Amino acid sequence: MTPSPSTAPITLTARSPEDVLAIVPVVLGFVPSDSVVMLTFGAAHTFHARVDLPDDPDDLTDLVDALLEPARHHRVRRVVFVVYSTDPRLARRVRRALTGSFERSGVDVVDVLRADGERWFPLAGGHPGVPARGVPYDVTAHPFLAQSVLEGQVTHGSRDELAAMLEADPDGVRAVTEALGDPAPPCDDDADWVRAMVAQHVTDGTTPDPADTARLLAAIADRTTRDVAWTLMTQDTAREHVRLWTDVVRRAPGPLVPAPAGLLGFAAWLSGHGALAWCAIDRCIEADPDYTMASLIAQVLTRAVPPSVWSGEWSARDAPG
Repeated sequence: MTPSPSTAPITLTARSPEDVLAIVPVVLGFVPSDSVVMLTFGAAHTFHARVDLPDDPDDLTDLVDALLEPARHHRVRRVVFVVYSTDPRLARRVRRALTGSFERSGVDVVDVLRADGERWFPLAGGHPGVPARGVPYDVTAHPFLAQSVLEGQVTHGSRDELAAMLEADPDGVRAVTEALGDPAPPCDDDADWVRAMVAQHVTDGTTPDPADTARLLAAIADRTTRDVAWTLMTQDTAREHVRLWTDVVRRAPGPLVPAPAGLLGFAAWLSGHGALAWCAIDRCIEADPDYTMASLIAQVLTRAVPPSVWSGEWSARDAPG
């Protein structure tokens, strides 16, 4: 069970349950299912988070802890929960567990809704007159989704659809693998070459050809050289780094996936796209479960650390508390 914080910069104001249900896919980047989503208000650094519903309905401790810990750490004052489930009994148990724990911690639970993909149901007071059969909803035509499109944000139909963006491109992997078999002449200073190439592609909005991708992957396999690319990232350029490293991850042969996937995960977090960051970390860990950068980014995501803390000089031992 992994929380998926989001710090998306778009500003939306919810005035109805339908608005809340439309906000969720915008801030997460995908339409959730079998999940609990927490929207937070009143903290110095606003964030939103999603966790999977447990396989065992009797085991809600991890779910509550995954949401309550970052809420308390950031001194959140108010929350709204949306339980995405077709099981009303499970949703009510989740509501009781969350409401009790959060209110004992001094966090006001403003509302709790259940949504099954077609209808929403109130799990808390404040919705008089709502029929037992629930209220139909369709967020696809909601103005919030239209606004997010205008601001350049993409909303996917599911987390699996989002994760599919990072799947290997067989033709791309084949071309890079062939280039790795015919390596470029050694470079006196790989760090300078990586810095110049990454900066140029970020500025131009382009992607490297197979030969340069192969050389880049070979260079950043060394973690010191990888960190040269890492420290080029800023909040202003994070989206461009996401585009670049998404392309490189999809064309990387399996053993060379961890470094670009780690860089993509960090760039995604820095751009406010926590769900994409988790997908990148999943790809990184599949290739190398012990990759330190993946652990660092996982800590940052789990603790809902705001991108504003990035100074360009972190290392694994500097993970914020």
